[in-house]
Amino acid sequence: MYLQDQLVVIDRSSDDNIVNKTEYKNKRAYWSFYSIFLAIILLIVSNAIFSQDSILSSSRLKKLSLEELMDIEVTSVSMRPEKLTETASAIQVITGKNIQRSGVIRLPEALRLVSNLQIGQTNSHDWAITARGFNGLPSSGGILANKLLVMIDGRLVYNPLFGGVYWDVQNTLMEDIDRIEVVSGPGGTLWGANAVNGVINVLTKSAKETQGLYLSGAAGSLLNDYGGIRQGGRSRRDSNLYFRIYAQHFKQGSTTLRNGKSAKDRWNMIQGGFRMDYYPSEKNTITLQSDLYGGEENNDSLVKYTLTDGQNVLASFTHLFSDKSNLKIQAYYDRTYRKTPSSTLPFFYNLNTYNIDIQHRFAIGSRQSVLYGIGYRLQQDQTARTFIPLNKDMPLYSGFVQDEITVAPGLLKLTIGSKFLHNVFTGFEFQPCTRIGWTPNENNTVWTSVSRSVRTPTRFDADITVTDIKFKSEKVIAYELGYRILPIEQLSFSFATFYNIYSDLRSLDSAASPPIVLRNSQQAESWGFEFSGIFQATGWWQLRGGYTYFDRTIYPTNKKVLPISVAFESVDPKNIFMLQSILDFRKGIQLDLVARYTDELPEVSATIPAVPAYFTFDVRLGWQIKAFEISVIGQNLLEEYHRENSTSKIPRSIYARLKCRF
Repeated sequence: MYLQDQLVVIDRSSDDNIVNKTEYKNKRAYWSFYSIFLAIILLIVSNAIFSQDSILSSSRLKKLSLEELMDIEVTSVSMRPEKLTETASAIQVITGKNIQRSGVIRLPEALRLVSNLQIGQTNSHDWAITARGFNGLPSSGGILANKLLVMIDGRLVYNPLFGGVYWDVQNTLMEDIDRIEVVSGPGGTLWGANAVNGVINVLTKSAKETQGLYLSGAAGSLLNDYGGIRQGGRSRRDSNLYFRIYAQHFKQGSTTLRNGKSAKDRWNMIQGGFRMDYYPSEKNTITLQSDLYGGEENNDSLVKYTLTDGQNVLASFTHLFSDKSNLKIQAYYDRTYRKTPSSTLPFFYNLNTYNIDIQHRFAIGSRQSVLYGIGYRLQQDQTARTFIPLNKDMPLYSGFVQDEITVAPGLLKLTIGSKFLHNVFTGFEFQPCTRIGWTPNENNTVWTSVSRSVRTPTRFDADITVTDIKFKSEKVIAYELGYRILPIEQLSFSFATFYNIYSDLRSLDSAASPPIVLRNSQQAESWGFEFSGIFQATGWWQLRGGYTYFDRTIYPTNKKVLPISVAFESVDPKNIFMLQSILDFRKGIQLDLVARYTDELPEVSATIPAVPAYFTFDVRLGWQIKAFEISVIGQNLLEEYHRENSTSKIPRSIYARLKCRF
């Protein structure tokens, strides 16, 4: 069930923006055809212009030892490559191998492979995902989870309508993901507003790393069918130019309502795109990439169905002055479109985003590294009559500076910095952070930090009603203490504890006209800890997993706050556990297990009951022989159904999959 079904009363009169279902099915079909057409044309052109270097050795998954895993470089904490073992932050990394060995098809499923996220599947196509709490009502489709910033190759996918992420349309080809960096805690100093409780940074492989032909197909119960194709090549005229193109399509069946009937929320999506990487010299890199998609989602409610489509294009240029100095310029355009042409509850949303960022890093002496940058983003949207005004321009100006100071070489590092921005809703905002990292030796890292971050208002917060009330930004002061250790060569542990103080949280207040208004009449405190580890038991068996504990207290600041306001902001499990086992047997046989436990969600009201705790596991049995990989994947195997929200039950799912790499 969509949030607009429960909370937003939309004008049911005729609307020039609402057209009949046939027209929008034709529009969706157009974009779907365009995706396939683009992929076919690029394949034909590439065969004529590019050589098709086939790297057969890339068809085998690289077996990483723990030492190699710990040498993985991450960029989400300081915007520069640094070893995971030396990173002074609560960060977990999902590698491409972790994703491929789990057998998942979609990005939200891949995010279950870390334990520092609270994740709930709302129905067949919607998800609620957050870090360190504040996921909102379990029946809201995830659009109230507004304190987590998500990027794909530096392109922001956080939307300014309700906040949060439309996870249904984030369908990156899993085979192309290099890694996913999940940072718990504020990241506003570098990444800007809305990185209040965490940052998810999805990083795809370069075109150079995805040469040759890749094919994949799957079919089963909940996942009705899936197909993906990717072609990578290299220019015959310039050996420094690499490319890849891809297309994928899937259909997914329906979940089940609490009464046992079908939720009628089946859906389908088609997506295509390309990426080119050019290395004109050792110091310069140019990247150009684009995606486009279209789909239709059903829903057993007054909404009935939703049509989605979108396009994006991103270009970046990186220049290395030296090992300690570089310049990066990145620009992108993104369009997101959603339409529910219902006579009862129509919904319409079109968003165009234009963004450019410039970052420069340089050294001062041998002990200081300064990073600064400026950015401009313009978001222009068109909405239904619920929002006033219907169309809005939302410019955002930003700048940041961060200084890494080596207090004691190889031992103690101090990082200070702040983000400054100006937005159309609240004007000027600042987000400072101070972080200290202590590394007594290569096997131990201790860190602590204090930071301030903000969540700027959305259209839903500021433009849903006409009142004299000006919605403020939500604010958090966050304290963190963490420790990472490698006690033996085969074992790594990471532990982080946190305490957050929130002010000006969103609330639903009683009023005269309209009867309910959105205000900043709540405060909160949250606390907890996160534990994660990796154990390389043998050369052919790896275990990784973690446990997260979260708790919070939310209280009103005036007597007009309605009781539902607490649940509106946060209905989250206290305990989460995840374990992934990766086993390689002889003759290419693979056996993989992902087990997870999620604590109960408390009752909100008679219509939004408690969601019981659940434990379940996924199993993948695969066989890899030369360029072919055959696997059978079972998801949520422990029970026929389990609930992750107050409306739908998630069924057991089994599907078979074939991959080919040439």
